[in-house]
Amino acid sequence: MPRPGSLPPALRRALRPSPAGGAWLALAILLAVCALTSAPFRNPQNLLNIVRQSSYSGIVALGMTFVIVAGGIDLSVGSLFAFSGVCALLANAALPASWPSAASFAVACAAGLAAGLAGGALNGALVTLGRIPPFIATLGTYSIFRSLSLYLADSGTIPAGNPLFGRIGGGAVLGVPAPVLALLALTALLDAALALTPLGRHTLATGASERVARFSGIRVGRVRFLGYLLAGALCALSALLFAGRLESISSSNAGMLYELDAIAAVIIGGASMSGGRGTLRGTLAGALVLGIVSNILDLWGVAVSLQGCVKGLVIVVSVLVQRKGKSNP
Repeated sequence: MPRPGSLPPALRRALRPSPAGGAWLALAILLAVCALTSAPFRNPQNLLNIVRQSSYSGIVALGMTFVIVAGGIDLSVGSLFAFSGVCALLANAALPASWPSAASFAVACAAGLAAGLAGGALNGALVTLGRIPPFIATLGTYSIFRSLSLYLADSGTIPAGNPLFGRIGGGAVLGVPAPVLALLALTALLDAALALTPLGRHTLATGASERVARFSGIRVGRVRFLGYLLAGALCALSALLFAGRLESISSSNAGMLYELDAIAAVIIGGASMSGGRGTLRGTLAGALVLGIVSNILDLWGVAVSLQGCVKGLVIVVSVLVQRKGKSNP
């Protein structure tokens, strides 16, 4: 039998454990530990609440996956989440009361999606056309989007004012909440797109080596721009579902720290922060891990001020495991 080092490169890559598989294994172990140590955790309603709470930041993390895999970063997603939600509900409030609920809802959703796409386009333009490092560009728009949200909403909370928001965001199919269904459907669709479509392969190639990608004829700027555009659209979609669940949006608190949760979910899911590697199914596992950690810490009675420390340790350990795996071919 040939030694692993003598196998062809393609076969070695095929036999190498999937980063997403490691994330799902970690999720299974975490579930078992939590189920054994806490009876309330095993309650089906609690498990459903975990998945539902994770779905909002999870949808944002799906867009972040494309950005990170292409070699970028987006620190503005939490602020863009709030900005999109504020724009949607303000658009609904600005329409005449005589309008049918369905028409008002459609206009509000269009306004929210337009805001998300505009924010994503701004990020993409700053990075690709302005050639500003992604960290600096999105750090700037992080402040811009949050400030605009506070200004437009007078630093307050805007009510939905339309029953359709509650029916969509708070609705369920066969007992499964709408945000969870959206998360699962988007994960399957985008995971297939990343693995099977030319845009997905170009995204992976751009993150792996921008120089080689350019020499191969890949339009690197276009690929990265589309990644930021997708991230903006998913921020808006998540904000609309979130506003429907609460039937309001807070300009100051909505989406707070979502950028950190999204980045953490992508890292835990096995993506490389330097780009070129990642899967959407891994990001889904990462988002669920974060949701379970937050829930079990509450059930264990861990002080809220220490929960961030535990999340930080989870992220650091995930990065260390990745580095060890890369050093072992």
